[in-house]
Amino acid sequence: MKLSIITINYNNSAGLERTLKSVGTQTCKDFEHIIVDGASTDSSVDVIKEYAANKANCVWVSEPDAGIYNAMNKGIAMAQGEYIQILNSGDCLFCNDVVERMLANLEANGNPSILYGNMIKSFPDGSTKRDRCFAGQKITFMGFYIGTLNHSPAYIKRSLFEKYGKYDENYKIVSDWTWYMEAIIFGSENPVYADIDVTLFDMTGISETNTELTRNERRDFLEKRINHRILEDYDDWTFNITQIKRLKRHKWAYKMFWFMERCLFKIEKWTNKEQRFE
Repeated sequence: MKLSIITINYNNSAGLERTLKSVGTQTCKDFEHIIVDGASTDSSVDVIKEYAANKANCVWVSEPDAGIYNAMNKGIAMAQGEYIQILNSGDCLFCNDVVERMLANLEANGNPSILYGNMIKSFPDGSTKRDRCFAGQKITFMGFYIGTLNHSPAYIKRSLFEKYGKYDENYKIVSDWTWYMEAIIFGSENPVYADIDVTLFDMTGISETNTELTRNERRDFLEKRINHRILEDYDDWTFNITQIKRLKRHKWAYKMFWFMERCLFKIEKWTNKEQRFE
């Protein structure tokens, strides 16, 4: 089995139904679909039963869990595929041939440890936005300090969860980010990009509360994992570096910036020289 798609759900029968439909209509069937339900009290189990009927590639369980990452880890433990994709209830595969195209890209790129594509963000007002994430650019610690690698459009080798461990269940919302940090930044994995719209991500549940929790949990991880002297530099200079990167995309603006900086440097050098001779 090449791929295991893992869907986590709790009391989201409407979102789950959309997710299952997007998986069930795939042109490629070379995958298993693992559904981990947290003992939902709505109609989720009925939706799962109807979907799973006569589907040999579907495995599911409905039982209490200790949170979303506990459920993901449970799904990973059940998985048999060489690669894992996490597609939570409410999120959908973008089109019916996306698995076929992603599997073809795996083969074309020599089966990398992580292959990621685009995530289409779907907002409550009906608008959408394509998020290409790093889009094949070099991934650095700076990139993860201010961002992340999107979770749902990524195909991750199952063996990496043995190498780096599963998701940290002590965090409520950033464990996919902390896992990426361990595998990509502190580890040796080099994700490969495919310019394919892989998933449609439901932005309805994103709130300021989640944003604050994300910020706090990320900070907790960074302070535990990074030497405070290194972290202080990133705290102080990240915004400035981001500005310079933006300027470098526009040659005329960067040349003006460079000219002004050189002028200031010469003035400071001349001032310091005069002060030495006073």
